Amino acid sequence: MGTQPLPLDGITVVAVEQAVSAPFATRQLADLGARVIKVERPDGGDFARGYDTAAHGLASHFVWCNRGKESIAVDLKDPRGARIVRDLIAGADVFVQNLAQGAAARLGLDAAALCAGDPRLIAVDMSGYGSGGPYAHKRAYDMLVQCEAGLVSVTGTDERPVKAGVPAADIAAAMYAFSGVLAALLRRGTTGVGGPVEISMLDSLAEWMGHPLHHGMHGGEPPARTGVAHAVIAPYDAYGTADGAQVLLSVQNDREWRRLAERILKRPELADDPRFATNTARTAHRELTDAEVARAIGGLGAEEAIGELEAAGIACARLNTVREVAGHPQLAARDRWREVDSPAGPLRALLPPITLPGGPEARMGAVPALGEHTDALLNSLGMTDEESAALRRAGVVA
Repeated sequence: MGTQPLPLDGITVVAVEQAVSAPFATRQLADLGARVIKVERPDGGDFARGYDTAAHGLASHFVWCNRGKESIAVDLKDPRGARIVRDLIAGADVFVQNLAQGAAARLGLDAAALCAGDPRLIAVDMSGYGSGGPYAHKRAYDMLVQCEAGLVSVTGTDERPVKAGVPAADIAAAMYAFSGVLAALLRRGTTGVGGPVEISMLDSLAEWMGHPLHHGMHGGEPPARTGVAHAVIAPYDAYGTADGAQVLLSVQNDREWRRLAERILKRPELADDPRFATNTARTAHRELTDAEVARAIGGLGAEEAIGELEAAGIACARLNTVREVAGHPQLAARDRWREVDSPAGPLRALLPPITLPGGPEARMGAVPALGEHTDALLNSLGMTDEESAALRRAGVVA
């Protein structure tokens, strides 16, 4: 088993990508062994490079989404630059782009055109709202799509809706693009034909709205915004502890409520009290339910509360900060952290969630500098050093 290659060894991906959705999709492919060639603008590259400087001077979004790739900086608006990218695609298995709607078609880089010329190619068009319909050309940034998809309407508190704290629309589209490429590769292995793949951020996030969407459109009221509480289960919320932490607990059935009442609340009579005996009753009397739980948890330290809840068989968790997640004992115990190289030096990064026991570990390559691989890639296309230098002087590549 140890001699098996990574699943995507031998697969080459060319990506004209920016921001999060396409870069995160192609990073998954790189982690599984694919060679990913990232095409960037010569004047600054992927604009996510400039989002912040939090990762030792590099942008945190860029570091997260772009390890293990080769960067070539090319001006696609120059015919010579466009030709370079088409030559790279000619040697590739997969092409991914998330340019503004219509931009790829103007450059001859849309999935339909590319696949018509090369039936084995898998070409992915990623966009905010899809290729047709009244929203096709509407600008689509993550927060805007979160709003359009209704995620913001069910996130937050009764007083105020809030967006998700991570780019949920970008991530949803990225993961469907990733799985779409894998499905298309599987089909190509059977039929010999690749073909276009279309992914929209709105389609992706609307699918993730499954429970609230189906609850609301099939006759129920849309779920209320309840912060970290659950809209239809009680108790299911975060409660303050004596040492200033927050512990979240969830009671999923009436047997668990009985154990909670007896062992944690120290009020066994609440197990049969008609105000609390069923989940429907507890939800209807949520303020009373939460007050009883808050009183009990508030008298305990966080570790004591977690210990007692687990001993009673009640599902629970600490409400961790980002820094606490970075030091999470479960991630450490399972050896999930690695270091990846970057222009700023080694950076910590999590192994990807897909684990293939018995096979090689995910390939977590370096985060590339802008245009780091331009010369090598041009040479691989048969260009001489003099030709590459001339293109560089003309501003076609960097």
